[in-house]
Amino acid sequence: MENCLFCKIANGEIPSHTLYEDEHTLAFLDINPVHPGHALVIPKIHSANIFDIDAPSWTRVCETVRRIAQPIEKATGASGINVMMNNRDTAGQVIDHTHVHVIPRHRGDGLRLWPQKPYARGAAENIAEKIRENMEKA
Repeated sequence: MENCLFCKIANGEIPSHTLYEDEHTLAFLDINPVHPGHALVIPKIHSANIFDIDAPSWTRVCETVRRIAQPIEKATGASGINVMMNNRDTAGQVIDHTHVHVIPRHRGDGLRLWPQKPYARGAAENIAEKIRENMEKA
């Protein structure tokens, strides 16, 4: 896409701190990292998000995430890695190009995980059924 920031990075029009690149994907440092070593993995072919990316491109992105996770953990001295993806603005997506965050984590680093709570009685069965119905339509 003509005005897509990540397409411009993938095409070499905008410089990045590239960590890994192959024919289909690019991994580079986030310019506003949660922690040093925070990387983004993108497909070189434009897609907006998880709902838009084709299966082969998604598989390649996932493999690149797997490939860079351990080197990031070792290089940063992290004791864990978060792999995260925001899809659509409601979920925090800022750039409309499929991208996965690989974030090194350190014990006590202050980054909190989202709050969790158990389902009310019968609610898990209800939502599971609705999801399965939508799986059939997909």
